[in-house]
Amino acid sequence: MSAPPRPAPDLLTADRAHPDPLREEPGPGAARCLGLYAKLAAGVSVVTARGPDGPLGMTVSAVTSLSARPPLLLACLRDGSRTLAALTAHRTFAVHLLREEQHALAGRFANPTTTAADRFAGTDTRHVLGVPVLAGSLAWSVCLVEDVRRYGDHHLVVGRVAAVHVGGGRPLLWHDRRFRSLTELAPDGPG
Repeated sequence: MSAPPRPAPDLLTADRAHPDPLREEPGPGAARCLGLYAKLAAGVSVVTARGPDGPLGMTVSAVTSLSARPPLLLACLRDGSRTLAALTAHRTFAVHLLREEQHALAGRFANPTTTAADRFAGTDTRHVLGVPVLAGSLAWSVCLVEDVRRYGDHHLVVGRVAAVHVGGGRPLLWHDRRFRSLTELAPDGPG
């Protein structure tokens, strides 16, 4: 008679008597990791929320679909940002996928010295479910906060999509610390 199979260890709650050797490695420095992260190509988005004194927003490059049923998005926001505090307090936020010609808007929302009022100055903004929504983006969604968890210097924010609009155009990309445009690939050959 054989013993029942042992469950796989949970890496987050591994037995302290048998620590995970990979967690004890010093790992590469932050500069090397940032070099790696720069090679990740990502769409550029602006996340907005209703703040105590008006609309808040920031540029992010870490946004992804999480689930179709239920419809969930995941966004990574820097720890300590006012936008993160506002969406956590009000439990709603908007994600705007930017078009390739909106690099100036992305730069304005990414600049830490630009005030919230200046970030929104001259933008066509309306409110959907109480959240500021920027007109003219490639697509946008308003989300209800499902979960917020801190990992390192960022928070993962999971939002349930409550409203969505999809427009036309081409996406603005971020790669190698620069804004980029998508170029069409040649069609695949037979195969």
